[in-house]
Amino acid sequence: MQKKDTDKDPAIIKKYANRRLYDTETSAYITLEDLCDRVKQGQPFIVVDAKSGQDLTRQILTQIIFEQETKGFHVLPTDFLRSVIGFYGHNMQDILQPYLDASMKSFTSNQERMRSMVGETMGKAMEGMSPLGQLEEVTRHNMALFEKTMQMFNPFGSLFTNHSEPEKEKTEEPKKPHPKK
Repeated sequence: MQKKDTDKDPAIIKKYANRRLYDTETSAYITLEDLCDRVKQGQPFIVVDAKSGQDLTRQILTQIIFEQETKGFHVLPTDFLRSVIGFYGHNMQDILQPYLDASMKSFTSNQERMRSMVGETMGKAMEGMSPLGQLEEVTRHNMALFEKTMQMFNPFGSLFTNHSEPEKEKTEEPKKPHPKK
């Protein structure tokens, strides 16, 4: 993922009734895959309905996620998706969006820190120092943040606990002696 060009105005993409997407910057029709690549490259864009001018960016981004998940690039855990769906129409809905946004920004920041540490420590690793300690620390921090996020969705227990029945110890009951007649 490349750095975002925050100085550049977002490209305007028009969505027509026939579901085609038109990039007003390049004067060409584009696909959802093209927009997916733009997101990965950090290129800002806004999708608007060609007729009404309504902002459709959120719907298009959701559609991109759906297509990526359908192609087998599973990023979102099923329990997470169920929890998010449960928040639609819930009184906590307005709090959820900024919380998830802040959590993802923190996760992304930690990811970038990890990448820079890998680059810095690769030279040291060649000299005998292992970068694993620093990577483990960042990973622990990311997992703790993610667990806190997941616990917000399930206030009665962690989503990371095993939901199946714990395996019961296999102990035989003592055999009762047969009564003598």
